[in-house]
Amino acid sequence: MNPVPPNAQLDWDAEGRPHSRVFDDVYFSDQSGLEETRYVFLEQNRLRERFAALKPGERLVIGETGFGTGLNFLCAWQLFAQHACAGARLHFISVEKYPLTHADLHRALDLWPQLQPLAEQLLGQYQAIHPGFQRLLLDRGRVTLTLLVGDAMEQLSQLDAQVDAWFLDGFAPAKNPDMWTAELFAELARLAAPGSTISTFTSTGWVRRLINAAGFKMKRTPGIGHKWEILRGEFVGWPADTPPPAPDKPWFARPPAAHAERSALVIGGGLAGCTTAASLAARGWRVTLLERHAGLAQEASGNPQGVLYLKLSAHGTALSQLILSGFGHTRRLLEHLQRGVDWDDCGVLQLAFNAREAERQAQLAAAFAPTLLHPLDPAQAQARAGVAVDHGGLFFPEGGWVHPPALCEWQARHPLIEVLQHREVVLLQRARGQWQARDGDTVLASASVVVLAGAAEIKRFPFSAELPLKRIRGQITRLPQTVASQALATVVCAEGYVAPARLGEHTLGASFDFKNDDLTPTVAEHVGNLAMLREISQDLAQRLDADRLAPEHLQGRAAFRCTSPDYLPIVGPLAERGAFDEAYAALRKDARQVPDAACPWIDGVYVNSGHGSRGLVTAPLCAELLAAWLDNEPLPVPRSVAEACHPNRFALRALMRNQS
Repeated sequence: MNPVPPNAQLDWDAEGRPHSRVFDDVYFSDQSGLEETRYVFLEQNRLRERFAALKPGERLVIGETGFGTGLNFLCAWQLFAQHACAGARLHFISVEKYPLTHADLHRALDLWPQLQPLAEQLLGQYQAIHPGFQRLLLDRGRVTLTLLVGDAMEQLSQLDAQVDAWFLDGFAPAKNPDMWTAELFAELARLAAPGSTISTFTSTGWVRRLINAAGFKMKRTPGIGHKWEILRGEFVGWPADTPPPAPDKPWFARPPAAHAERSALVIGGGLAGCTTAASLAARGWRVTLLERHAGLAQEASGNPQGVLYLKLSAHGTALSQLILSGFGHTRRLLEHLQRGVDWDDCGVLQLAFNAREAERQAQLAAAFAPTLLHPLDPAQAQARAGVAVDHGGLFFPEGGWVHPPALCEWQARHPLIEVLQHREVVLLQRARGQWQARDGDTVLASASVVVLAGAAEIKRFPFSAELPLKRIRGQITRLPQTVASQALATVVCAEGYVAPARLGEHTLGASFDFKNDDLTPTVAEHVGNLAMLREISQDLAQRLDADRLAPEHLQGRAAFRCTSPDYLPIVGPLAERGAFDEAYAALRKDARQVPDAACPWIDGVYVNSGHGSRGLVTAPLCAELLAAWLDNEPLPVPRSVAEACHPNRFALRALMRNQS
């Protein structure tokens, strides 16, 4: 992975308007940026009429090159709020190589008091904006903003979406030619929905010819203010003399979205299940959330404190990309919860406790921006932690701890979600076009779609039994806060972790046990957790009177993490394994073949599982990914990441290795 692009470098004129140092250009018109946006982008794309025509459950997708100050987005959102019906949705996708800092965005948007209520919502969610796909949910999920942070071509080439209207708003072609290339316009055409419209402030002849060559039909139209002319157009089809984009591989293509009744069963009331239910409910789905215990978050999602931080790779792997996007998404969701009780952004310090870890941290520090992570020497680490530590490390300033049950409860509180507790789903059966969740002869609930979100328990169902999920037992120890332990100022991690106290208790853990199936907390693992505490900080161990604590009297809890062989979650639609092996048998002989056979999907069956110890970071974003698969909307992660998480990857690998 290349070093992260910096934030926008701005100068401000006498009227308080931002100017880009990199591109030596203004972000909006010196005369009336608001009126120019409304005329060039909203009016030329006929958005007023198109918003008004949306029916409940329908959405309009807008794509933009150059998010800048967010002015175009806020104007489109304002128009949508004024003219769309209550059940309609707006999805706005925008590319930005140099995102503004929060302070600069606040300063820029202060220029537009007409947009203040929407700007405040945007600023409230404009947290943890890092490279890659960053999803922001606004207006209670009715408006989705997907920011693609990075180089426009790199980001758009990984976007899976159908865009209804394009705003071309990079800096002027003479100032920023990379945003006005034939290659980029070909990506816009690939992503364009039938009849997609397009508009831009520029009327430069070579720009018009390049956009036309990509399959749009452009025309000059009178401009506004100092602009004599602008361009607007419509997508008329992929050019006949240009090779079309490669089709999706059938095993990663979208299943038919033919569910007339938008109802879903979600099985499992942990983080994966609750966030999936919330993502579907935000899109108008009626959701029944089935939980076998007496309450939500009773298993792996039930720990009093989980750590919100990023275990990244410097090499841009699919898992690392997912973690970077998922961290930002979860961090923004937490803004809705109570800081100090439900979560705290106290930061996370990962100690460089051996030479291998120190080398890994040096690579990460070179690959990512200091706003995400930065190295601390031992003295700095001790000052940050508030207690003595023997090593320096990496500090994640936006990280912290989370009380996962609070996040689960908040996600499940949507009026379209019905939570059914004490419901053990033993059998799933298809009847009259619906899935029935049954416990023996009793039908617990039914819906057109079922989502399996019960960690490794999903292997009890025949169609998901072959998914390679494994359980790993983990135990945490709860330690009473002391007057001296209040000095701990941040989460500190080494082989384990310890968090600042929540409601008078520190959480310490967690053990890894691959063999034990008993969830009764053991004295041996409490002893092991205390040993990890001493390795993290002997000083903190003394502050907590660890040597005087009787392990047999310590409180804690154990639960099973659920993970996959490649450590990526398993998210997406399920196929029938026998029919899959038959349809793609040719891959046994030649893995490069793409047989022309539709994937044998199991109608209406999806999975969201295998999050391991990263569920806080990956489960909420994967819930958005699952909802996008189900609702045929833009994916919240790069296409390559969605494929890396797809349930079909295991069957595909087995065929290619001639193992099935």
